[in-house]
Amino acid sequence: MYNIILFDDDSRDRFLPLTLTRPVGELRIGILSIREKWERWLDCQVSYITQAYLADKYPITVASDNYIINSSILPTEQLCSIVKGLQPSEAILKDGELIATRLNEKQIAKLMGDEEIEELQGYELDDTPLLRLTHITDIFQKNELAIRADYELITKDRSSQSLNDSNLVKGAADIFVEAGATVDCSMLNASNGPIYIGKDVQILEGSMLRGPIAICDGSLVKMGTKIYGATTIGPYSKVGGEIKNAVFQNNSNKAHDGYLGNAVIGAWCNLGAATNASNLKNNYNTVKQWSYVEEKMRSTDLQFCGLVMGDYSRSSIGTMFNTASVVGVCANVFGTGLTPKFIPSFSWGSELSTTFDIEKAVKLIERVMARRNLELSVEDRLILVKIFEESSKYRTWEQAQKE
Repeated sequence: MYNIILFDDDSRDRFLPLTLTRPVGELRIGILSIREKWERWLDCQVSYITQAYLADKYPITVASDNYIINSSILPTEQLCSIVKGLQPSEAILKDGELIATRLNEKQIAKLMGDEEIEELQGYELDDTPLLRLTHITDIFQKNELAIRADYELITKDRSSQSLNDSNLVKGAADIFVEAGATVDCSMLNASNGPIYIGKDVQILEGSMLRGPIAICDGSLVKMGTKIYGATTIGPYSKVGGEIKNAVFQNNSNKAHDGYLGNAVIGAWCNLGAATNASNLKNNYNTVKQWSYVEEKMRSTDLQFCGLVMGDYSRSSIGTMFNTASVVGVCANVFGTGLTPKFIPSFSWGSELSTTFDIEKAVKLIERVMARRNLELSVEDRLILVKIFEESSKYRTWEQAQKE
């Protein structure tokens, strides 16, 4: 078995706020997280080189022989073949940037200590195509490619559960239903892309699904829900209303009417009833989005870009999110009119100067998790304290709202 270590490089900051609470490899795109993709492709154990404050929750596991891979790279058959063929102390690069290398324990220690590894030999992947995430918007932009790749990987040489006759189905050959899932009186159209329905998923009456779509294990699609591709509903989430080209990480709810498109929603989020998120400006121009790297608004070069929301955040009933809004971790969003385009972590309401007290935020998270018989870990508490401290500068920075 291969010992794979996924490492976060400087590109990690381009996936904030989602990577405030997780390494890049824990991001879900398609059906699986990046870590889960590598585990399936290489039948391997995966650990991380990540930020110091995340390391207790996501520790590194070092063996005598280790394959170090850039976390932002999604595995393909060709790349996996190249990685398997790596010799000790050999590295593969793309445009001078490290993609993967094979190191022993002593070399890992040098790497962790920012020491030079003199014996390392690298070569360029000149013509090898890479499926790589370079910005947070890639999570929804490249979600169709990821769904198709994961669907083929997961369903190969396996048989789907049957859909009952109460459903209207088109493209049944590209619909896969895992054991324990129930689908009743719904419309499923896989003519434009596959539909994956995970274990114990419930799709209630009147739902309309148009692939490519992934509804992951334990999720609930409520009555009359309309989902367009390319959309992923992460494990144990609840969704309703209208959704298009959105990716939910896990344990998040958009359980009522309202629109969400070209969006990325973190874990343990809740969008209140009638929450709507704009993904297109009225003048049809390309949109700007808050950048944690540049600490200002930057052009996305995209015409369609909706909500990005970090873990544990929520919106009140009737919230209206501005085009390309970015919401941090543990924000409680409410207020009249369109929200600001950037809402920092631990914001209370839509005003930058108002803070969601860390102790109250943690207690709320505990109540939410207790409803699913889960507990907030000590490691997660420490991560939240770190985020609370580091995000304080944004909660009083009015410049952050300016174009």
